[in-house]
Parts: sequence; C-alpha cells; structure tokens
Amino acid sequence: MVQTTWPARTKEHVDLWLHSYAMLTSDTTLIPYFTRGYRDRMVGIRRQRSVSSQLDANRQRLLARLISNPSIATSGQFVPLYFESWEQMRQVIDRFALGTGASGNADPTTRLLFGVLNGAFPSAADREWLRLFTVSADDEGHRFYTDYWNGETRARARAVAHTDSLWQRVWRPALQRFLNNTQQGNGELYLSLPLGGEGRTIHFAKGENVVAGPVPESDAESEHVLYVFAHEVTGSIASAAIADNTTPAEQRSGATSRYEQAAAVRAGALLLERTLPAMVMGYMRYYLQQAGRPSPNDPRGAFTAAFAIPDAVREAIARQLDVVLGGI
Repeated sequence: MVQTTWPARTKEHVDLWLHSYAMLTSDTTLIPYFTRGYRDRMVGIRRQRSVSSQLDANRQRLLARLISNPSIATSGQFVPLYFESWEQMRQVIDRFALGTGASGNADPTTRLLFGVLNGAFPSAADREWLRLFTVSADDEGHRFYTDYWNGETRARARAVAHTDSLWQRVWRPALQRFLNNTQQGNGELYLSLPLGGEGRTIHFAKGENVVAGPVPESDAESEHVLYVFAHEVTGSIASAAIADNTTPAEQRSGATSRYEQAAAVRAGALLLERTLPAMVMGYMRYYLQQAGRPSPNDPRGAFTAAFAIPDAVREAIARQLDVVLGGI
C-alpha cells in the first residue's frame, strides 16, 4: 500500500524497458511516444562511448515482428509499470516465455503478472519476441544503460526533488477532487527519462494507479511532467467522448483514431482550466512543442488548430469534467 499520496519516483527498470523500445521504433505520431529526438540522442551518446549490445545485433529481428504485429509495439510498453524491479521482470518473463504458465499454486501477484504478459504477448511468436527483446534489453542495461541512467539520475536529482515538492504542494491538492471522483485517488508518479508528452498510465484500483511522464532536466522544466499527468488522468474521459460522439461508419473507417491523441491533449487543458487555470498557457505551449509546432506567447489559437477535434467531442469532455468535479 502506498503511504504518501501519489509519491513521485524514478524506476530504472521502467526506463530500461522504454529505452529499449525507443531504440527500435520510429515516432510518426502527432505527439511522439518518446521524448522528441530521443533515439537520435541515444545513438549519438552510445557512439561516443563505443557501445554496442544485443539490442543492436537483434534489432532487425525485433523490428520485423513489431512491423508484422504492431500491438506489441504499443501494449508491450506498459508492461514494466506492473513490476517492481528488473530482477522480478526477468524471472517472470523467463517462466512466461517458456510457456510453463502460472500454476494454480502460484501467488496472486504472479498470476496477475502472467495475465498482463499474456494480454500483451498472446501467441507463441509474441512470446519468442518477448524473450529475445528481454535478453537484448538486459545486455543493453549491462553495457550502457545502467551507467547512463545512474549518471542522469544524479544530475537531475535536484530538479526531481523540486518537481515532487511542486506536485505535492500545488498540483496534487488542486487535482485531488478530480482524482478521487475518477477512482484515481492514489498511486505513483514515475519520472521517466525516455518519455515526453505521451506518458503511460495503468489503473489497478482506486488506490493503485501508475502515471509515467518525463524527468525534468532543471527546475524550469518541473511542470512538464505535471502537464503530462493532467493529460494522462483525463485519457479515459477523452476516449469515452470520442466513442459516444462519432458514428459507426467513422469508427470502422479509422477516422476516430485520428482524434485520440488530440482529444487527450484537449482534455488535459480543459481539466486545468477548471482546477489550475494559471497553468493552462504553459500546458498549451508544452504540447505545441511536443508536436513540433511553434508555441507563441498566446498559444490558444495554435493549440486549437494543432489539436483539432469535433465540437461534439470537446463539449462531451467538458460536460463530463463538470460532472466529475461537481461530485462529492
């Protein structure tokens, strides 16, 4: 049980897993899955340090499966958020990849983790990909990432402490009513080196949630992860608004998928308008930057244009936020 309400933490195994995904994939989405330019920066640093690992040697094999089954490029990225450490991940994944399954005598945690892995990697080919990816990521950690992560974590320790203080003193109290009324009353906030504006979120129960966002490099960037938090915790409201306000034909054609990222970004802004209005302009400028767009001093017009959604979807998000914030 989490003792502090929504503590902010760093987790090496989460970052190693996401880093390894980032080194395989190319971002083409409106908001990149990882911080903009992450892979190119890492390639440069690894080249300077003359690093090569099994992640490089196996890249083409791993990438081929990602292309043939894109779901493991998305759902698989959430896997480390369910685990406490890299050692636990290796042990459970090794058993899962062998196909031995979780016996009836397995503890509830192991059964839960097997269920998570089976949902993300359901076929034998997927399990083989998971095995190879985990071995490759493990080698990447030994040869490069652990040293890199430790150095970056030390360098950013002051900014992380400042972020945690800002989060606990200002942001969380303002958002707590919304969090309580959306079954997100408690959880953990992970600060992750590979992540940018497109964070990661999982929900266990009212008191057990995880939201992951970027690690600030300086005090001036402390609010970035908090912008991402607002974006993440309104994601389900944005998804419901799209589902309820688009036609079956639009859903079949894939048109609604084009609204998903934009609606999530707009939902975060609408939440801040109601809870932390002084932060809205900074939020808008941050997400314009994440999308690779100019971010003027008054970003409202550019923000609305960059993250365009149907009026009916925007209005549905606004109504639902009012309902949630008006609840007990």
